[in-house]
Amino acid sequence: MGLSLVQSRALLGLEAASVTVEVHLANGLPSFTLVGLAETEVKEARERVRSAIQNAGLEYPNNKKIVVNLAPADLPKDSGRFDLPIALGILAASGQIDNARLAGHEFAGELSLSGELRPVRGALAMALALHTRGVATRLVLPLDSAQEAALVPDGEVYGARHLLDVVRQFVADSEAASQWPDPPADGWARVRATPGAGVPHYADLADVKGHASAKRALEIAAAGGHSLLMMGEPGSGKSMLAQRFAGLLPAMSIDEALESAAVASLGGRFATQRWMTRPTSSPHHTSSAVALVGGGSPPRPGEISRAHHGVLFLDEFPEFARSALEALREPLETGTITISRAARSAEFPARFQLIAAMNPCPCGYLGSASKACRCTPDQVSRYQGKLSGPLLDRIDLHIEVPAVSAQLLLDAPAGESTESIRGRVIGARERAMQRQGYANQSLQGAAIDRHAGLDDAARRFMFNAASKLGWSARSTHRALKVARTIADLGSSEAVQVEHLAEAVQYRRALHSRT
Repeated sequence: MGLSLVQSRALLGLEAASVTVEVHLANGLPSFTLVGLAETEVKEARERVRSAIQNAGLEYPNNKKIVVNLAPADLPKDSGRFDLPIALGILAASGQIDNARLAGHEFAGELSLSGELRPVRGALAMALALHTRGVATRLVLPLDSAQEAALVPDGEVYGARHLLDVVRQFVADSEAASQWPDPPADGWARVRATPGAGVPHYADLADVKGHASAKRALEIAAAGGHSLLMMGEPGSGKSMLAQRFAGLLPAMSIDEALESAAVASLGGRFATQRWMTRPTSSPHHTSSAVALVGGGSPPRPGEISRAHHGVLFLDEFPEFARSALEALREPLETGTITISRAARSAEFPARFQLIAAMNPCPCGYLGSASKACRCTPDQVSRYQGKLSGPLLDRIDLHIEVPAVSAQLLLDAPAGESTESIRGRVIGARERAMQRQGYANQSLQGAAIDRHAGLDDAARRFMFNAASKLGWSARSTHRALKVARTIADLGSSEAVQVEHLAEAVQYRRALHSRT
């Protein structure tokens, strides 16, 4: 009889809860029992582990009763990440590796039938959980997953290619190990972050000719962290502008990059080449509410979480399902999304910048100088009515993007570069950080009065604008926050009438077309 304990992690949202894999070998009718609220893919580990151990030339205890417990019992476990700790637990319980030497390590990895280790989802989230809690533990992962987890600072991460590469580090009988095949040179190694990783590459805004007013709006949105809605006829350049927006944002901090990468890692979408690059998520307009905000069982992050600390670009904005768009209202305000189900709930970060694009009408040519609109007023009203007032209220900037003439497109020189505009954005963002500690978009309540206060002339102007345009309290506050950003871009300490006048025009575009 033998008992072994191996440590691993289970993922619940971005939380990586500690899991102890307990393996007990006993005399009795040969069997393999796995308990501990395991999903189907975890229960299938029985056949993968058996084949991997046998094909690696190790001894599988076929004549024993094997009981594997994944503790705590009430914590859901999914994916193939428990293959490696289960295999090591069986080998430790049967005396083939030293159980005591497993202490201080945590393991995760899926096994192929030949014993090769395959990458697992959420490796970076596991390493981040250890880093956040200050736990001094060695993390052992498949090599591809280890390269991802090594991006977390101050971690001790080891990567392996094969089950035997891991077993060699904890073997109890060196004489038996001498009979195994010679290990490959890169079969086991401590993995550190790749030098030079994290140099972001973005498309250049200089590629976009014309559109001076739209570029100004992008600059304001980037400087203050504001959301933006662009409206214009087909082919006017809305998508081209949106795809270059992420390059205007300040460089990511290490904490921001870790949070963003951890979400991508949960979905198996993370690539080390994208480290320190702000994500741009562009879901299709047929996406459901669950695809946008997250869901499923167990809960998985949606597109708004994959855009965390980056950009969520929604093209053909009114074509999204109403339920999907309305689900964005709370995350736009709070920066988080909580997915609740009967059995469990999970909270995901969702602090993204929304960039939306739409046509002014179903045919797309309302107000166009080149083509006549064939839509009736009722069709235009219904089309624009797909966007609810509460949702539009939460979008700070509304702009029109007119079509560029063929002459301007062919003859105009390249526009101002992303790098040049980003310099002004960083200056404005730094002024906001020094003044209040966060971007202007996050100003709330008394902070708006304190940091975006108005003199008598500016207050009269704002009162008249809000009254004539029928703004809600939220719209008024959002206009004030935009004006505060415009003032920061102009290095002004106070919000003046000219800053308010520019901010007001960015909340009139949609209303002026209906």
